[in-house]
Parts: sequence; structure tokens; C-alpha cells
Amino acid sequence: MRNESKDYSVLKHIVQYCDRITSTITAFGDDFAIFSGNHIFQDAIALCILQIGELAGHLSDSFRACHEEIPWRQIRAMRNIMAHEYASVNIKDTWETVIRDVPVLKEHCMRILRGTDILSQA
Repeated sequence: MRNESKDYSVLKHIVQYCDRITSTITAFGDDFAIFSGNHIFQDAIALCILQIGELAGHLSDSFRACHEEIPWRQIRAMRNIMAHEYASVNIKDTWETVIRDVPVLKEHCMRILRGTDILSQA
């Protein structure tokens, strides 16, 4: 599989995890009080964030360089925090990330995928 094709496949998986976050929020409720009081909700979101960060690490350097509008380094850093420092994760920061940043990430990824017509080939 060529690098470009692999990158677009990874991007599609990132979008799927963004959608899982949205579905999880819909299922539990779009409310910080619910999120902060429910460890199952928190764990489900954390797993998706972890997976997005892991997938971002599989993108080629050239792809990330071509799409610097996406904060790849911060996405990977968030993954590392979720994986290695989960007990000290700030719940408010996590909530703000999923409410504010994940939809923006998804939109950037969708724009890239639409620009390559990769969505119609799925």
C-alpha cells in the first residue's frame, strides 16, 4: 500500500473515532456534569482519544507536513497522557477537547478526504 493510500486509510479511521466520540456523547448526554460523574463515559471517551492519537502516529511525516493546520503533535501528546498518565487526566480539559477540538479535527479530516474523492471510493 502506498504511503498516500495508507495515510487516507488512517484518516478514515480517525474520522470513525471522532464519530464514536459523538455517539458516546449522544448516548450518555451532552453535559459535563454527567461526564465528570460517570467513569464509564470517561473511559469510553478516553479510549477514542487514545486511538485517534495512536492513528495520528501512523500518518507519514510528509502527510503531516502537508496538513500542518491539524495539531498532530498535540494529538499525539493527548494520546500519551491518556495512555501513561490516565489517573492524573484533567476531566474538564478532556471534556473541552471532545466538545471543542474533536469536531474541528473531524471537519479537517473530512475536507482532506473529500478533496481526494476517497470518500466516494469507500
